Amino acid sequence: MAGFTTLLKNNRNYRLTWSGQVVSEVGDNFNTIAVFALVMDQTRSGLAVSAVLLARAVGMIVAGPLAGVVLDRVDRRRVMILSDLVRAVIALGFILCVGQKSISLLLLLSGLLMFASPFFTSGRASILPVIASKEELHTANSLTQTTQWTSVALGAFLGGSTAKSLGYEWAFVFNALSFAVSALCIAQLKVPDGRSFRAERKDLCEDRVARPWHEYREGLAYMARTPLILAIALVGVGWATGGGAAQILFSLFGEMVFNRGAAGIGEVWGCAGLGLIIGGVVANTWGKKLSFEKYKWAIAACYVVHGGAYVLFSISRSYAAALFFIGLSRAAVAISSVLNFTQVLRHVPDAYRGRVFSTMESMVWATMMLSMTAAGAASVTMDPRTIGVISGILSSTTAIGWGWAQARGLLPEPALEGVDPAEIEVHGDPNG
Repeated sequence: MAGFTTLLKNNRNYRLTWSGQVVSEVGDNFNTIAVFALVMDQTRSGLAVSAVLLARAVGMIVAGPLAGVVLDRVDRRRVMILSDLVRAVIALGFILCVGQKSISLLLLLSGLLMFASPFFTSGRASILPVIASKEELHTANSLTQTTQWTSVALGAFLGGSTAKSLGYEWAFVFNALSFAVSALCIAQLKVPDGRSFRAERKDLCEDRVARPWHEYREGLAYMARTPLILAIALVGVGWATGGGAAQILFSLFGEMVFNRGAAGIGEVWGCAGLGLIIGGVVANTWGKKLSFEKYKWAIAACYVVHGGAYVLFSISRSYAAALFFIGLSRAAVAISSVLNFTQVLRHVPDAYRGRVFSTMESMVWATMMLSMTAAGAASVTMDPRTIGVISGILSSTTAIGWGWAQARGLLPEPALEGVDPAEIEVHGDPNG
C-alpha cells in the first residue's frame, strides 16, 4: 500500500487520472446497480436482466474497433474528455426510464453508455506508460485496476442502498455528475517532457488516413504474431464464457435465491468487488517478485481457484459463505488481470496500444454476450445454482488451455516495447 501512496503523492498526472477514475467509476456502479434493481422491480425476470447486459455488450463490441483506431490516431486525452461528457448526458437520460412499463429506452441508453465507454477506458490504459515512469508502471497498473474494483464494491453497496432509500433518480444524477468531474480531472493533465498523449505513428502516411479498417486489421495482425499478447486476450475470452453468465447470476442470487432485494444485489456485487480489491493489492506486491516463467504458471493457478470458488458460491446455502466464495473467486481473477495487464503495458508498442486494449475489451464482451444470452434463456427453466456451477467450470477451463501452451513452450516473452526496454526493471530469477 505504501507504493500506492507514494505514487499518488509524487505523480500529479496520475493523481488527477486516479481522482477522476474514483468518482466516475463509483457513479457508474451506482448506475449499474440501480438499473438492475429497476429491471428486477419491474419484471422479476432474468431474461430482462440479460437483455440489459446484452445491450451493454453490443454497445461495447460495436465501439471497440472504432475506439482503438481513434485512440491510436489522435490525442487520447481529448478523446477521454469527450467520452466523459457524452456519458454524462446519457446518464441523465436514465431518469426518464423510472416508472416506465417498457424497458426499451433503458436498453437503448445502456447500449449508448457502453458504446462511449471504451473511448475512455482503453484511452486510460493506453496513457499509463506516458504518465508513469518505468519504476511506477507496475504500481500504476495495479492501483488503476484495484481502484476500478474498489469502485465496484463501493458503488455496489452505495448504489443498492441509495436505490432503496432515495430512489433511482438520485443514482442516475450522481452518475452524470461523476462523469463531469472525471472530464475536469483529465482536462488538467499536462504532457510530460519528451512524451505525448498522441501515439507515435510512423506507419500513418497520407494514403492510409482514410483507412480505419486497414489500421484495425494491422492491430489484429500484431496480436496474431505475438503469442503472449494473443494468449492474454484469449484468457479473457475463456473467463468470459462463464463470466457473462455471472453478471446475470449476481442479480438473481441477490434478489431471488437469497431474497434480499436491491440491497442483496448490491451486497453480492460489493463482496465481489472486495475480493477484487484484495487480489489487486496482492498482485501489486507479489507481481514485482515474479519471474516471467513463474508469472505464466501463476495465471493457470489463478483460474483454477477462480472457477472452483465460483462453483462453491453457487452451491452454498449459507449467505455468508456465498459472499466469501464470490470474494475469493474475484480475488483470483484480480491477480490474473493485474499480472496480465502489466505484461501488455510492458510489451505492446505505443502505436498499437489503443487497438490492443480495445480489441481485448471487444473480444471479452462478445463472449460475455453469448454467455449472458445462454444464461438468460436458461434462467427461465433452470435453477440459478445449476447455471452458476456450469459457469464456474467453464471459466476454470481457461487454466487448461493456458497451462498447455506454457508446458509446450508456446508463450515466449516478446521484446520489451511498451516502454524503453533499457528502462525496464526486471524482477525475479530469470530462470524461473
